[in-house]
Amino acid sequence: MGFADDHLTPLVDKGLGNSAYLVDLGDGRALAVDASRDLRALRTAAGRRGLSIAYVADTHLHADFLTGALQLAAEDGATVLASAAGHRSFPHTALSDGDETDLGGLTLRALATPGHTDEHLSFLLLDGTRELGVFTGGSLIVGSAARTDLLGAERADELARAQHRSLRRLAQLPDATAVWPTHGAGSFCSAPPDAERTTTIGIQKQANALLAAPDEDTFVRQLLGSLGSYPAYFDRLGEINRRGPAVLDNTPTLAALSTAETRQLLGQGAQIIDVRPVADFAHGHIPGAISIPLRDQFATWLGWLLSEDAPLVLVTAPGQDLAELTWQALKIGYERLAGHLDMAAWQAGGGERQSIDLLTADRIADRPVLDIRQRAEHVAGHIAGAVHIELGDLAGHADEAPAGAVVACGHGERAITAASLLARAGHHDLAVLDGGPGAWAKATGRTLEEGA
Repeated sequence: MGFADDHLTPLVDKGLGNSAYLVDLGDGRALAVDASRDLRALRTAAGRRGLSIAYVADTHLHADFLTGALQLAAEDGATVLASAAGHRSFPHTALSDGDETDLGGLTLRALATPGHTDEHLSFLLLDGTRELGVFTGGSLIVGSAARTDLLGAERADELARAQHRSLRRLAQLPDATAVWPTHGAGSFCSAPPDAERTTTIGIQKQANALLAAPDEDTFVRQLLGSLGSYPAYFDRLGEINRRGPAVLDNTPTLAALSTAETRQLLGQGAQIIDVRPVADFAHGHIPGAISIPLRDQFATWLGWLLSEDAPLVLVTAPGQDLAELTWQALKIGYERLAGHLDMAAWQAGGGERQSIDLLTADRIADRPVLDIRQRAEHVAGHIAGAVHIELGDLAGHADEAPAGAVVACGHGERAITAASLLARAGHHDLAVLDGGPGAWAKATGRTLEEGA
């Protein structure tokens, strides 16, 4: 077996589209790379191998999740390895280009690879002089490179040029060198959909269109031209990670709330987030509640649509995983979790309820359609005549939604979220398409329209 098969465990967060890595150093100690604040998978993997975390390395100041480095330092005594250029406010070993860390047999060499962020490092793992692999974070990723506009649109071009130089540098490594990126398929930091999560330098030299760009200007045009929107909370987390997120004292729990307690919280400015499945919310929900069904992508939409400042009341269905719900919120810095409420308890306490029609494709007739998917999804194929407003932009453009619209996304989860936002903004007679444009095309025999 190769090194990666025997000593490296990727830990994939499918919701955020990222991978952390656990490296078995062979002596009961381990290195963790780009660990999230949600350490459950890392703890399980380390426990299975009987490992303690001795080192934790962050490739960059993450915008999409809170780092778990401080938690590992507090609980395990792990040494935090991070870029000196990041000016982090908490104890860490500050590394610059070329600095090496002796891991006890293996060596970790810092490579300055700015572009995704100014202070971005890649970490080359060496066995003597042999390159085992490189943790590339948001620099070289499978089939692409991570976005360069997170520090502001005005710096996107400058950082894209830095990204070009960084990728060229990484491409000088031997072809057999494994590439272990953090950002992968499903990440809003711009990994292609359905891509593999790890690769090699040689494969990327053959298959990565950005590495094939003939010059820097072409590279910049291709990279910047591929960028779509990204969640609003990305603009906050980099600075929180620089200062260092709070270390959690114990495993968080989510208290059960009564109707009376919920009403009191609402009077204090709390927001109601309904995490039940689409059909449950459509059948009956608390007026003004925002629907964000609990699934892998819950954190993304919570962070995109809600302020982290307001207390959150979470409406849950029996049997839903409260720990998963809690950790998805905590890993992106949403800590004001007031508790959870059962809809049956709300109704038993005299609480009001509303409903939204959930329609199959053969029942939407000639009603106007609002497509709230990402722009690239809409362009690839949509119901003819559909108005397009991305879900992330909808709160600020609710008045542009057609009256009595049927809201559509890929399957229904984002559409029910959009409908709940529109209902809260005063729209009536809304419906949600059960299934996406593909289901509509199959049910009606009509062709989807392509283009903007």
